[in-house]
Amino acid sequence: MDFALTDIQRDIQNAAREFAEKEFPNVARECDEKEEFPMELWKKACELGFVGVFIKEEYGGAGLGYTEAAILMEEFWRVDPGCGNLLLTSFGTEIIQQFGTEEQKKKYLGLIPSGKAIMGCGITEPNAGSDVFMASTTAVKDGDEYFINGSKTFITNGTIADVILVFCITDPNTEERFGKHSFIIVETDRRGFEATKIKGKMGIRASDTAELSFNDVRVPIKNLVGDAEGYGFKQVMHLFNLNRLLATAQAIGAAQGAFEKAVTHINKRIQFGKPIASFQGVQFMIAEMATKIEVGRNMLYKACWLIDKGIFDPKAISIAKLFAGEASIAVINDAVQLHGGYGYIAEYGVEHFYRDAKIVEIYEGTREIEKITIAREILGR
Repeated sequence: MDFALTDIQRDIQNAAREFAEKEFPNVARECDEKEEFPMELWKKACELGFVGVFIKEEYGGAGLGYTEAAILMEEFWRVDPGCGNLLLTSFGTEIIQQFGTEEQKKKYLGLIPSGKAIMGCGITEPNAGSDVFMASTTAVKDGDEYFINGSKTFITNGTIADVILVFCITDPNTEERFGKHSFIIVETDRRGFEATKIKGKMGIRASDTAELSFNDVRVPIKNLVGDAEGYGFKQVMHLFNLNRLLATAQAIGAAQGAFEKAVTHINKRIQFGKPIASFQGVQFMIAEMATKIEVGRNMLYKACWLIDKGIFDPKAISIAKLFAGEASIAVINDAVQLHGGYGYIAEYGVEHFYRDAKIVEIYEGTREIEKITIAREILGR
């Protein structure tokens, strides 16, 4: 068993760190305050090959694995989570790559890493969050088209996406519990589509989040993901498994970033005539913080390694996300505490981690859903 990064992975890590440390500080504060997506930063990230690295080479991607995608996400979130979410402009490509027709793969996947388009995925609705079965947006056949009606909320990239995969009811009368929903590809320039930006988020404010409205939006039947209806639930579970890994990487990255700032601060901060890093109580906090990060990172890369081997283990993925999410909040809380009053001030760079990291315990499966998944896998229920 080898826990070392490969030379390629180390190069990716170094390149991502260099890019984030050089470019993010120039725009991060402004994007957070104005709640604006860093469009120019996204373009640069595409030019450098950071977006959609898991997309296969034959479709225009780098053909790397989820370990590499997690490395990128961790390094970006280590510097700034809001800007770091620009990597999610590939959100939804996972479904097309795994389940789409060859025509769909060739048409859409290459647009994302090249920076020609941004993708989003519309699943959550006002009355359908953790319970995806409650999603009520409909796609009804009319000749050689579907017409879509309904609404979605909390949709990443909602106002900036060129293409959105929409989780819809395509067969409301089926007796098959998992066969009611499908994903439909919707280009956002179609008549009847509307996106409204959600403002006032606590964190990741540079990441675009929106409410979507579909009013008789017509798309060709060939925009159904895959060759047949009724596979939406299987597809959404595949997406959740993959994106929970990226959320775990976000948690570890935010914790690492806040931890490093805390270490720097306690070595400089003089109280009672000496650096507070010399106090045993502070050292105990640092040791506990480092341990939480290291354990979370090991869980993350084990789950990524399994995925890259073609082994989808929901228990391993959910354990990683549950632990990393809670550990990240704990580490960042201690980082703020170690800064004292300065930790409450934006200038010192830890308060935004505090605001940003909480979302990891909520999206891509709340921590309660992760516990249910873990228990069911263990109990065989």
